[in-house]
Amino acid sequence: MMKKTGVNTSELGSAVRRRREQQGLSLRDVADITGVSASTLSRIENGAGKPDADNIARLASWLDMPIERVMHDGHRTASDPKPVVYYPHESTPEIVEAHLRADKHLTADTAKALSELFRVAYAQFSATSNKKRA
Repeated sequence: MMKKTGVNTSELGSAVRRRREQQGLSLRDVADITGVSASTLSRIENGAGKPDADNIARLASWLDMPIERVMHDGHRTASDPKPVVYYPHESTPEIVEAHLRADKHLTADTAKALSELFRVAYAQFSATSNKKRA
């Protein structure tokens, strides 16, 4: 029996939007950089549409994110949690967000809210600690 795999489009879409906004880029800018059309990027950011393997690979490369982060196995259950996959050079907020999303005790909305709270606190405190070191 083959395992069904798929793309977690909400995961991919939120990562693309976050990186695009952090870098102050338009959809067209990201399209020029990645080779993924602006209309496809828009659908991905909005959680609609199913990107093909080439587009997933292009976006994962641009995001500098393990492709496993956006793939899921259709046979996973609550007792078989999704492993958290990340690169060591990813920022701490991105790593924490991946762990929060993988926590089976949190709803998606709660994980997202906690992630945003952590991002704000991390930015505030890491900026403060960097000023003290300077």
